[in-house]
Amino acid sequence: MGAADWAPREITVAGGQELKEFLAGADLGALLAHDKALVFRGLGATEETLPDVLDLLLPRRLAYVHGNSPRTKVGAGVYTSTEYPAEQTISMHSELSYAHSWPSRLSFFCAVPPATGGATPVLDTGRWLAELDDDLVAAFSGGVRYTQNLHGGTGLGKSWQDTFETGDRDEVAAFLDGTRAEHEWRRDGSLRVTQTRPATVRHPVTGAEVWFNQADQWHPAGLGEAGEALSRILAEEDMPQSVRFADGGPIPAEYIHQIRERGLACAVDVDWHAGDVLLIDNVLTAHGRRPFTGARRVLVAMS
Repeated sequence: MGAADWAPREITVAGGQELKEFLAGADLGALLAHDKALVFRGLGATEETLPDVLDLLLPRRLAYVHGNSPRTKVGAGVYTSTEYPAEQTISMHSELSYAHSWPSRLSFFCAVPPATGGATPVLDTGRWLAELDDDLVAAFSGGVRYTQNLHGGTGLGKSWQDTFETGDRDEVAAFLDGTRAEHEWRRDGSLRVTQTRPATVRHPVTGAEVWFNQADQWHPAGLGEAGEALSRILAEEDMPQSVRFADGGPIPAEYIHQIRERGLACAVDVDWHAGDVLLIDNVLTAHGRRPFTGARRVLVAMS
């Protein structure tokens, strides 16, 4: 292992009109399939002009339905980046890789850069797969089983209302039925969702096989002291989220540590300046967050 031989392509554009002209002469899908991630510098975008920029980059934005990380919706298809404490590292992952369907592209926008730290690391997910030991990859070949316990308004983790952006149980049930996820309404008003998904996928354009799951983020061993403390007071089946191999077998902690550590070690940091925009292919590129100080504000949109 060592420093990655890949990095996002940086493109300098002086304002929205220049971005529009650049995109008019470019095949954005082909660029992302080749470069995996694009950083637009010098754009000078603001929160007020961001919708115009996103209309160029992500014209069909998605709601963050069935998302498991804490966010605040700030506009049409625009959310805050994951709201974990500033001192925490967010490990590498592809967005909604535990779900039946996922966004093909993500866009990150820096409204307020951090005082220190706070880079968004990005990672070639094909490289991530290649860095993992053969026995680990073989163990995951059958897939991953994810379980969520979503409370009904009070409790640990997210509520099902926040997760699905609705208070209508029938609407939630219809959504989950369409994703082939098992679900159970509990007597205390909570919802348990179980779904089995692959650990790797192939990119629809390049055909590259990539590491594409969130086993390390759903496992107590990937959550540090907080995960260990939670697992001491709650049975696994009662935790806000948990993960096993598809056949129900437990995933060893050493596998989780290897996935997390090698992903972060191979990642390339994208440092932020106000107005920058990062666009990534969500299958070919994983992302995370480095710890920071200051009032960092990064917004995200998906399509």
